Amino acid sequence: MRTRPTLTWEPTGEDFPRTTSLDAMVELVAGRGVVVLSGAGISTESGIPDYRGKSGALRRHTPMTYEDFAGSAQARQRYWARSHLGWRAMAGAQPNIGHRAVAVLRASGHVDGVITQNVDGLHQAAGTLPEVVDLHGSLDRVICLTCGAFSARTELERRLNEANPVFDGVAARINPDGDVNLAEDAVLRFRSVDCDSCGDGVLKPDVVFFGENVPKARVERCNELVDRAEALLVLGSSLTVMSGLRFVRRAAEAGKPVVIVNQGVTRGDRYASTRIEAPLGSALVELVGRVGAAPDFA
Repeated sequence: MRTRPTLTWEPTGEDFPRTTSLDAMVELVAGRGVVVLSGAGISTESGIPDYRGKSGALRRHTPMTYEDFAGSAQARQRYWARSHLGWRAMAGAQPNIGHRAVAVLRASGHVDGVITQNVDGLHQAAGTLPEVVDLHGSLDRVICLTCGAFSARTELERRLNEANPVFDGVAARINPDGDVNLAEDAVLRFRSVDCDSCGDGVLKPDVVFFGENVPKARVERCNELVDRAEALLVLGSSLTVMSGLRFVRRAAEAGKPVVIVNQGVTRGDRYASTRIEAPLGSALVELVGRVGAAPDFA
């Protein structure tokens, strides 16, 4: 069963407390046993926009839904033309100071695991291993919807380049899902390719599109991390989508402290013990120093 995609969320008008002080986050992480839930806000300093911030992508861009992708060859052509250009920017993005800070906290034992809603792979690129769960998958993998075979995105890009040797599309803007804004005439000139394993299967990035369910085993792994944790730290997510909000609810219902660090209100504010309004990069640098994970980190 597919769920109806939740693209936007309107605040109820309730005024939940917030602060600019990092003290609650420092106290939480100093106690160790913390699981991080990260969202698009942690990757904005790497040049990847978020969906719902002040300049978020949803103000200009409607993400591809599973229903559209699976049901329309034209939609798949549009997606792959735009994502082909977007991949170049996504593949070139580098972890920022926030990603590196989380990696330091994982290495020091202050953070037990990371659940990320992002599909950019930047936590892993920063060295946050093990225990990073890509809740919504990763753009660096491709799956065939017909035969189930997996392949590397780099191999698909090689094949797309061969199929489109003179493709001259110009990306106007990259979005958090690796999609870009692209003129329709450029989309129509683009040639997509089929699965190389079964010959004619439909290829899809190994990411959870809007309206698609997160695989059950992945949800269960995240539940295990949250259940084992002493606390949950949310970094850069509006928590609009239930796939991430469910873990905030789960932690709160178990009586575990939840600290949210985000610029702007979130759907999870009612469950938070503290909501901190602060830019993530500088906040995480300060956090690393204050808990003694790496005093000279910057």
